[in-house]
Amino acid sequence: MSFDITPAVPLGRQLIQSYGDGGFTISDQTYDHPVIIFPDRTLVWKPGDLTVPTLEVFSAVFDADPPVDILLVGCGPITLFMPPILRKMVKENGIVLEPMDTGSACRTYNVLLTEERRVAAALVPV
Repeated sequence: MSFDITPAVPLGRQLIQSYGDGGFTISDQTYDHPVIIFPDRTLVWKPGDLTVPTLEVFSAVFDADPPVDILLVGCGPITLFMPPILRKMVKENGIVLEPMDTGSACRTYNVLLTEERRVAAALVPV
């Protein structure tokens, strides 16, 4: 006997189906570059050097409509900690910033998506 454990996701939602080998499969589309994924769309992302991130790197998130409450940052194979001043500035925009490795960010995004949370994930491929 087998069980289908695919999460119930409303039609049109961007679900991360796989990650690794330098890319992602998101809602049956393959990406081989960094992306920012929202519940309703996926965008090309140019993060630059995440060891010295700036607010501009996340501008698409600040401009999101509907607005985002949580931003997961998949930093690649390891977690890169964001400077406290950047965390503070992001929080002043009403967004919680959560850096983590890319695998954790992908899994967390999918869970929050199924809970219908207002989440985005900025992801560097591994």
